[in-house]
Amino acid sequence: MLPSPIATLPSRVGPRIKAGAAGCWRMVRQAPLRTAMIAAVHGLAVYVLVAVEYGPFAITLALLAWALLNFLCLALLKRPGVSAVLALLLIAALIVLSQFKYGITQLTLTFLDFLIIDRDTIAFMQSIFPQLWNGLLIAAAIALPTLWVIWRADPYSMRRRTALGCAGVCLLGIVRMSAANPEKPWEPFQGVNHISNLARSGVVAVSHLTATGWIEADAKSLVGSAQAAPMTACEPGVKRPNIVMVLDESSFDISAAPGIKVPAGYHDFFASADGQHRQLITESSGGPTWYTEFNIFTGLSARSFGAMKFYVTRIAAGKISRGLPQSLQRCGYRTFSLYPTHGNFLSARSFQEGAGIDGFIDMAAIGVTEDMQPDRFYFDQAKVLIARESKPDQPVFVLVYLTANHFPWTNTYRDDLTPAGWQAPGNTPEVDEYIRRQAMTAADYKAFVAQLKQDHPDEPFLLVRFGDHQPAIAQKLLEPDLKQAKRADRIMTHDPRYYTTYYAVDALNYRPELSSALPVLDAAYLPLMIQDAARVPLDPSFVEQKKIMQRCKGVFYGCKGGDEASRFNRILIDAGMIRNL
Repeated sequence: MLPSPIATLPSRVGPRIKAGAAGCWRMVRQAPLRTAMIAAVHGLAVYVLVAVEYGPFAITLALLAWALLNFLCLALLKRPGVSAVLALLLIAALIVLSQFKYGITQLTLTFLDFLIIDRDTIAFMQSIFPQLWNGLLIAAAIALPTLWVIWRADPYSMRRRTALGCAGVCLLGIVRMSAANPEKPWEPFQGVNHISNLARSGVVAVSHLTATGWIEADAKSLVGSAQAAPMTACEPGVKRPNIVMVLDESSFDISAAPGIKVPAGYHDFFASADGQHRQLITESSGGPTWYTEFNIFTGLSARSFGAMKFYVTRIAAGKISRGLPQSLQRCGYRTFSLYPTHGNFLSARSFQEGAGIDGFIDMAAIGVTEDMQPDRFYFDQAKVLIARESKPDQPVFVLVYLTANHFPWTNTYRDDLTPAGWQAPGNTPEVDEYIRRQAMTAADYKAFVAQLKQDHPDEPFLLVRFGDHQPAIAQKLLEPDLKQAKRADRIMTHDPRYYTTYYAVDALNYRPELSSALPVLDAAYLPLMIQDAARVPLDPSFVEQKKIMQRCKGVFYGCKGGDEASRFNRILIDAGMIRNL
């Protein structure tokens, strides 16, 4: 444990007390009760940290972070009593916030939560806690007078120079420990070590920003840009298909895992209308949907944001002016997104509207209070939207999010919606529940397509569905005999086995152009593939990206160790399509 700063504190009720054992003893004799209370506050803080931190490394790092807060408060207020209370309150508040965040996003608090504080973050908190501001005002009304009383009763003081010096030592210790043992990307997903992970994430974020900025891009400007080529105009009077994208939550062909039994006809759902089975390589393994969301809106890679990719939609909101919705708008499309949760979650509304979505419809606008609804519910919303908004001379683009196959799979979700004739194939209950929900999705999608055909017998439709990432249960199923450390290494190095889902292209009253629908395709190329399939002329930036797709055979960020993506990011920056990153 760190030595108590009390031994170095001067008294403000008597002559200055020198540091050392004699000085400490004299302070205790002058104000034994107050000294004991300060020590008790520090002891409580240590107890709180030990209760949520696991392992000597995490505990030591958390204690250094707590000591840093103490000394910073001392540098500001000079009073050890009130500083001890403030540090304890801050530590407790950070832990509670981290636990709350983990309960919603499965990720503990990180440094970027404080580096990127926007109105959407505040609005999201308020939507979860409607009485947030009232609670904060009540807490402040109680805390401020209490802290003032403690400050007045505190008999000790510390020089600011001494406090800042001690804070510097603590900060140096945090940096050195974090640099020697950097935070692994999966650690914040474990729901423990809230303070030590927060401290390490700060070191990682500052290091990343110093080295590359927000996004990886070639430093040298290139000759020409995405604006150099002439823009191909959209031919007037051409009938283009309505486009429906279906984000199939956590879905992939689970028979890729050895020993998994699937029902007859299971594989048919993953086939396109031409009978081909196509694989999509995502950037998330059993985790954030918004990585793929970023891919399909911008055509770019979340991995270009390095350690900060978890916040990619918040970072990029309003800063990227190229992508699928903008390109479709240029050819007369109206663009919509049926978003299944709060629109201010990770700045989803700001990001999607900045990317060109005309109508962002979140759960509040839909009129539901639970974000996990049966897939048929969202398909019904899409049918109503298409009927209301589509016009003969103005097609629509609709992104439909499905949620029924979201984790956990340890409970039976809506048993009443199980397709007729369904029988569990005989895997573990969790795997059979996952497959049952996929069967529900397949049945609901089939009914949706049939209804579209009935309601719009002459209207052309392009339908593209895809899995946003593998389910979390897939990681242990794909290589069941592999040790956890080895599995983690493969996930960290983006082994395609852990990132492969599917994409399928269907159509009604329309024959799509499938030259860009490669057998294996990185998710960042989906916007390009959809434009080609709908015969929408590509803007110069997508013309350039198509060249990358062709020479890299469907690989984007992984091509040439990230060099192609960095070069392309520089092209977009020079063209003004990426700003302030």
